[in-house]
Amino acid sequence: MKKLVVLTGSGISAESGIPTFRDMGGIWEQYNFVDVASPDAWKNNPELVIRFYNERRKKVIESKPNRGHQGLVELEKYFDVQIITQNVDDLHERAGSKNILHLHGEIRKSRSTADPSLIYTISGWELKTGDKCEKGSQLRPHVVWFGEPVPAINKASEICKMADIFVIIGTSLNVYPAAGLIDFVPSNTPIYLIDPNDISFSTIKNLTYIKKNACIGVQTLITDLKSKFVFND
Repeated sequence: MKKLVVLTGSGISAESGIPTFRDMGGIWEQYNFVDVASPDAWKNNPELVIRFYNERRKKVIESKPNRGHQGLVELEKYFDVQIITQNVDDLHERAGSKNILHLHGEIRKSRSTADPSLIYTISGWELKTGDKCEKGSQLRPHVVWFGEPVPAINKASEICKMADIFVIIGTSLNVYPAAGLIDFVPSNTPIYLIDPNDISFSTIKNLTYIKKNACIGVQTLITDLKSKFVFND
């Protein structure tokens, strides 16, 4: 099976009703990220940070995977699919995808402030002040904040090097280090971009631009990939 690597961003989850961060009307127009998504925010006002992520988590739980997520599961019939996602929601998991790497953490989990290796699934949508790890330290959201390193980026880079086909869905690749992953994709690898917005990738070779939202665009992708790469359907 060919290795199909898919990089997803907030655009795929937006169609499930999860607000994006950077688009017009997105979360960063309502909040200053310094106040809710940074180490300084946690130091200065952990209660606000916890409340902010509780709101996000509740929205994730209320949302459901869409046809974009489900289409990527269908592709597992024909390809060795690896998803690298910038999203902190669990919609890929709930859709049924098997191989998922979260670059920026997982909102439905918490981790110890004393020992980052201690990670816990949050029961329900609410993390509370006073919820502690087994070492007695307050639990924080298991997400990567602005100013923090991205631990999974090296693993993601190695995955991209193995891509026979590379797909980008719902991200304009403006946020680093995730935006740099495309530089690790082999130069002869066909690349697909699914996004309804005008995005300029003039320097990318072998690019097929599907200018549609994820729900429709993934269905177009499936048809195209099957016609080009699947011979015993």
